[in-house]
Amino acid sequence: MIRRIDEMLKLWAEDLHSPHEGVAELGGGNMIAMLMECKGELIRGTRGSRVLLDESADIELIVNKHLPPQLSVVVREHYCNHDSFLTQKIIYCGCSRKTYYERLHEAHEYIAGMLMGKAA
Repeated sequence: MIRRIDEMLKLWAEDLHSPHEGVAELGGGNMIAMLMECKGELIRGTRGSRVLLDESADIELIVNKHLPPQLSVVVREHYCNHDSFLTQKIIYCGCSRKTYYERLHEAHEYIAGMLMGKAA
């Protein structure tokens, strides 16, 4: 795994996909609902996040639209599913433990490449 991308994905999941106070009025962590609530103004995360909402939005777009489906599933299970044990996540992804971590690393590389391409 790429440590920097791992941290960004943890913060992305916390910003956009974790239950927290104020979820009801923010549409359950949905980025569109959050933008509507803030009248389209991107502001820092409400819980002291180190990832700006626009960067979280970039990661959300990459995970939803650009990652191959098997990588997207692994990323969502690993970072957003806090209710399951690792073995349950691996079974859900339909692969072995080794393949799970290989896909997670491949997703990290893909996301890093996409973010670098955006910055270039």
